[in-house]
This record gives sequence, C-alpha cells and structure tokens, in this order.
Amino acid sequence: MKTENFQVIKSSGEKVDFSLTKLRSSLYRSGADELTVDNIINVVRDELYQGISTKEIYNRAFALLKNSKPIFASKYKLKKAIYELGPTGFPFENFIGALMEYSGYKVEVGKILQGKCVNHEVDVIAIKLKQHIVAECKFHSEKTTTCNVKVPLYINSRYQDIIAQYKDTPLCPNEGWVVTNTRFTADAIAYGKCSGLYLLSWDFPKDNGLKDRIDRLGLYPITVSTLLTNREKQFLLSREIVLCRQLANDVFYLDHLGISETRKTKILDEVSMLCNIQ
Repeated sequence: MKTENFQVIKSSGEKVDFSLTKLRSSLYRSGADELTVDNIINVVRDELYQGISTKEIYNRAFALLKNSKPIFASKYKLKKAIYELGPTGFPFENFIGALMEYSGYKVEVGKILQGKCVNHEVDVIAIKLKQHIVAECKFHSEKTTTCNVKVPLYINSRYQDIIAQYKDTPLCPNEGWVVTNTRFTADAIAYGKCSGLYLLSWDFPKDNGLKDRIDRLGLYPITVSTLLTNREKQFLLSREIVLCRQLANDVFYLDHLGISETRKTKILDEVSMLCNIQ
C-alpha cells in the first residue's frame, strides 16, 4: 500500500503527511530488530486511513511491540513516559537531578540561593570538576506547549542575579541551563545561544537532547515500565524514585507495595534490561 498521500493528525490538530521513515526510526530506537520492525510497519501500513491520528498510530505500534517483547515497548514509550512524570514539575526536577547525578555530578534539587537582589529557588544545582551548573526545569503536561523566548529571558535574569551575588567566589556558577520536556521555539534557541544559556529539550541539542542522553546512559524513568500500575508509579515518584536504576537499588519499595514475588521478579527483569544491568 502506498503511504505518500496519507495525512495524519498530530496532537496539535495539525495535518501532516504520514512518514514511514519516522515511524521506522522510532521503532528502531526501541531496540527492536529489523524483522520485528518490518512486521509492525506492514501491519500499521495496512491499517492506515485518511486523517488517522498520530496517537492511534503510536498506540497500535506500542501494542504490537508489547506483544513482541515488552522491553521494546518500554523504550518506545519514553516520550510519553516523561509526560507521565506530571502533573506537577517536581518529579521532572528530580528526574533531571538523577540524570545528572548518575552522570557523575554532585547534585542538589530545590535549593534556595541568595541573589544580589532577591532569593531564588534553583531547581537543580550540579557540580563536576570545573562545571558549576544552575538549571531551571520547565515541565509541560501538554505536548503542544513549547518554551518560547520569554522562558530563557526570565531565567537568564535570575541566573545573572545569582552570579552578581557570588562573583569572584568558589560558589559562583558558570553555566545556566534551561531544561524542558517539550521543545523550544526558534527565538528561544537563538536567545539561548546569544546569551550563553545552555538549552536542553526532548530533541535539542541535536543528537544530545533528553531522549539521546536517556538512551545512551540507560537512565529511564520508572514511568516507562509496562508492568507497574499507575498507582505504583505514583507511589514510587512520591518517594523520589524516578529512575528504573534507582528502583533496582531499592527493591524494598516493591515489598512495601505488597507486590508478589513472581511479579516482582518480572518487574526487576524489565528494569535490569532497561538499565543494561547484568
């Protein structure tokens, strides 16, 4: 079946041409082998119709992956799993802090720093060697919400106030970051580059965005699990367990939830495969 003339509807309501290449790429990113990807592509392609939503295509591909091998489905749902860290931004801050900590940084989350003019609550402070990062995390529960130029403008003013207070001292930060789970507008990126702020989003910088870092480091949020229930995920998030790797190190939380030994084994197997734990 030809797919060139099929239009799909994005979550924003925008109509775009269906891209077989994008679907194939996202399936490969899950770790699925070529045969599995080809089989899923063939099924999804045969079920296409004019005006199908990208959500429906995703749900179908996800179900097929889950039936093939759950670990593929877990990785495939990464983007959705980040949104599931909501509805508040606090678990996202913890998630970014955990990513930095497992990358070798000394991390503090939600610390108050004195600026020259006013106090500032900094979402994440991360220090490694000569890097001293203060990062602001902007979590959005809606996929269509982007970070426009007002966000880095505001954050840069806070960053400069902190620098003014700690200038010429060992406590002075030397990198200001803005991190979001969605995307930055072109103006926001332009301002970030001009002002010296480091911007990190789902797919920016190219090949080093959140999705790339998570895949590369094997630091998946617990919300990617296809075996934990929503209630169990929320319980773990409330205990600041945001990474699968953390759960692997704190198994007693599963006991606290009253999870059976058989199911616990399956969950830990899933976690181990996601984190590449031998």
